[in-house]
Amino acid sequence: MYKVKVVENGLEASNLISELQNEGYSKKEIYIFAHEKDRSKDITDTTNTGKVGIEEQGVLNTLGNVFRKRGDELRSEMSSLGLSDSQAAECERKLDQGKLIVIASKESLNEFIPENPLI
Repeated sequence: MYKVKVVENGLEASNLISELQNEGYSKKEIYIFAHEKDRSKDITDTTNTGKVGIEEQGVLNTLGNVFRKRGDELRSEMSSLGLSDSQAAECERKLDQGKLIVIASKESLNEFIPENPLI
């Protein structure tokens, strides 16, 4: 099962993380994306949430991200969590506007549940 939510800032993301934990997601099943790499890392470190890595993406995609532009890297990471290419592209457009994307992912199910009508 996948849930995607667009939030404005770190405080909203933190509140959403609590809600998602109440729904049964662990912090390692919650991923936060920001367009700026440093902002994304800072929020992920502060909230102690999951990081998209080799386990989610596989070796080739992880290595490929080293050579990709940030937008391509973000879309690749979001796709690895179950979003379609069009959903990942729409999320990336929201990131371009300075928003944050929070994705909660249970790897046992492959169902996508949109939480935001814009996605």
